[in-house]
Amino acid sequence: MPKKYFKYLLIILSPFAVLYSAIMNLRNSLFDKGFFQQKRVDAKIISVGNIVVGGSGKTPTVIYIAKLLKKHKINIGVLSRGYGRSSKGYKLVSDGTNLLLPVEESGDEIILVSEECKVPTAVSEKRALGAEKLISDQNVNAIVLDDAFQHRWIARDLDILIFDQRFLMKKNSIEQQPLPIGRMRESFSAIERSDIILINRKFTKKRELPTRSMELMKNKKVFYGYYQSTGIIDVKNEQLYSMEEFKGQKSLVVCGIARPFSFLKVLEDNEIDISNKMVFKDHQKYDEKEIQLIRKKFYETNSYSVVTTQKDFVKLKAFSKELDDIDIYYLKIDLRIENEDEFNQQILSIIN
Repeated sequence: MPKKYFKYLLIILSPFAVLYSAIMNLRNSLFDKGFFQQKRVDAKIISVGNIVVGGSGKTPTVIYIAKLLKKHKINIGVLSRGYGRSSKGYKLVSDGTNLLLPVEESGDEIILVSEECKVPTAVSEKRALGAEKLISDQNVNAIVLDDAFQHRWIARDLDILIFDQRFLMKKNSIEQQPLPIGRMRESFSAIERSDIILINRKFTKKRELPTRSMELMKNKKVFYGYYQSTGIIDVKNEQLYSMEEFKGQKSLVVCGIARPFSFLKVLEDNEIDISNKMVFKDHQKYDEKEIQLIRKKFYETNSYSVVTTQKDFVKLKAFSKELDDIDIYYLKIDLRIENEDEFNQQILSIIN
């Protein structure tokens, strides 16, 4: 967009950003002063969220925590809003063994959590109601809330706030303005509500944060996380291949995630050819149209395979018949935490 038009757009959107900030500040004030009451449920509640729209790494963090608690024999469940789903209200997605809903009715992220963790999962717009039903349905005594930092109607025992390191490194960026001008759901002052801050550097090197960011977090427990690729998985037989085996390979890269920079970078850093790629919007709902576009691009570029993200795979596998003649793989990544023992103890101390 030409700069002059961008300037006009900012002028148009500025009043909406001011209004949005005022509404969020008022809402938080009403919670802080007790005019809005939080509901406490009969389970320990750990909230994972952010104050920035898109791509901070909430889902990998939820998976990390759910696996940690499961390992310690805690009856853990995961509750999400179910962004992008076609259904409404409370829905049990998995009983910990079997998937009970298709991705269209539950959302892609909770399906990924269900398959990866094998714990009870559910979706509900109203988290307090959803938590009560999940406790009743599956007898869980701890719940991880996915993307719930702004959902203050349910009381929580631990609030984990995640930041993308790249976002914090920006200075005087338009992205650090409130919606709809920037990407901020809330102002940086919301950090005060958090118990733990997790700075996700993803596949990039750890960097020293600007003084302003450090000042905002000075009284908080701050941890750094990063992604580690464990390889590339063949979706047809679940065989794991090393990144080295795809080196120099001409693949069609397909993704529909927020901020795909890290996904593309790790492929590029491992010398996997990403020149042929199809980047869709976040939470892309694949239908016959997109599948045919993928097929067309795959054959036009003489690609060896399709490489995608695990989040995209949970949706693409619904078209296994249509893509039967194409080899599809997804990048398997895990979240790692620096000072892991201390971080784990912070989580477990809430439960015990």
